[in-house]
Amino acid sequence: MRELVYVLDTYCGWCYGFGPTVRELAADPEVSLTVRHGALFTGDRSVPIGQYGHIPAANARISALIGVEFGQGYEAMLAEGSTVMDSNDAARGLMALRQVAGEDRALEAVSALQAAFYGEGLSLSNEAAYDFAAERLGVDAESVRVALKDADVAARAAAEQQQVLGLGVDHYPTLLAVTERGLVEVGSPTASAAEIKAAL
Repeated sequence: MRELVYVLDTYCGWCYGFGPTVRELAADPEVSLTVRHGALFTGDRSVPIGQYGHIPAANARISALIGVEFGQGYEAMLAEGSTVMDSNDAARGLMALRQVAGEDRALEAVSALQAAFYGEGLSLSNEAAYDFAAERLGVDAESVRVALKDADVAARAAAEQQQVLGLGVDHYPTLLAVTERGLVEVGSPTASAAEIKAAL
């Protein structure tokens, strides 16, 4: 059994692009994957998306290299430019979904939130994104809304972000293999599942 730690930020376009690969890895019965949410857009970096002028070109590169598509809702939101990306809200929201859906569906919860943002253009600071994600996951939306307001959920999300910082992760996505020598980074955002398995 190979143990992997997947460190992502839901607001990271390269993490969205990496989604099909990490889902393929997680589907392997010989792989055990743990999800950890980071803090890419916090503090001074938590600003309206329009202030990040590099994003449209980065998205085009992600699509060209990996093949993922960005939805019309997202493209409209990006063009309008006022949506503030707050990774703390995204981390708390993901933790709420994981609490309701179950930790064994953490990667599905990530995908549901990415669909809300990169497909529909919904802010991950708003309940509408979590209603969408809950429906996609087939879980009760009201339970997710309650979890979003739960202080324990917020504390666990913040603790997870601190854990990521403690691991020294400063780029996303990061895939870490659990080895006898400790955690070792493997792969890259454009690596295939087969390439990552070969590296392991």
